[in-house]
Amino acid sequence: MTPPDERDGFSVTRSLTIEWGHCDPAGIVFNPRFFEFFDWSTALLCEAATGLPKPAMLAAYDLIGIPLVETGARFLRPSRYGDRVEIVSTVVEVGRSSFAVRHRLHNAGELAVEGRERRVWAGRHPDEAGRMKAAPIPEDLARRLRGG
Repeated sequence: MTPPDERDGFSVTRSLTIEWGHCDPAGIVFNPRFFEFFDWSTALLCEAATGLPKPAMLAAYDLIGIPLVETGARFLRPSRYGDRVEIVSTVVEVGRSSFAVRHRLHNAGELAVEGRERRVWAGRHPDEAGRMKAAPIPEDLARRLRGG
């Protein structure tokens, strides 16, 4: 497994077993499912960084959410029904109101999928009810996300 780069920020690792429902008729993971895995991993990363489950984090920081604004992946090796995989999710950039996450999914110790996301820290729009607006990431949290 490839370890996080020394310059990377906060990181979480989780394991999961590929279930039948993740797979296409050939028994390999249907590629869009990886983005579900990455979304779940980002939620776990935020939970670990804030010490709060997502609903409590949204309430504590007065957020609507942390919407995805950019994503992509490289698919290097297939993962199949029954495989036990490990996902390492690492913050690689923190801006004023957004952060980027790299996801590395390893299968049998080898990099199988590498994904990326950019998320926006989104609060309520001050002038338009029901809309969101990018908000500054609190400095203490930004520091934790950077690995400090």
